[in-house]
Amino acid sequence: MTTKSVLITGFLSIFLFVLTSANTDQDTTTFIGIYDGYEDYGYNFIETSDDGDDYTMTLQHLDKSLLKSFDLNSEKLIGTKFSVTYTTETEIEKDEDGYEDEVEVYTIIALKKL
Repeated sequence: MTTKSVLITGFLSIFLFVLTSANTDQDTTTFIGIYDGYEDYGYNFIETSDDGDDYTMTLQHLDKSLLKSFDLNSEKLIGTKFSVTYTTETEIEKDEDGYEDEVEVYTIIALKKL
């Protein structure tokens, strides 16, 4: 093999490794909800189910670029209706006994005031 073909083969191997090891457990979802405030555990929105029942959707993280447009850490926007787009990522956490548990983490990536 020539040096050029070894470099190309090495590059392709690294590219395929990075591509296949990327997190594929991430989905994007959008819903309409009324902002209900921020707590230590996340951002709360009241959403209405198809049956007409209200429930709270809590999203743990917020893309930092959104804080420039929407200060969800203050109480000013409580009661405001939003279209919320978020990602879902599965993370592995260990409990106090050392057992692993899959946890879904929600991150707000887009907000639109309605």
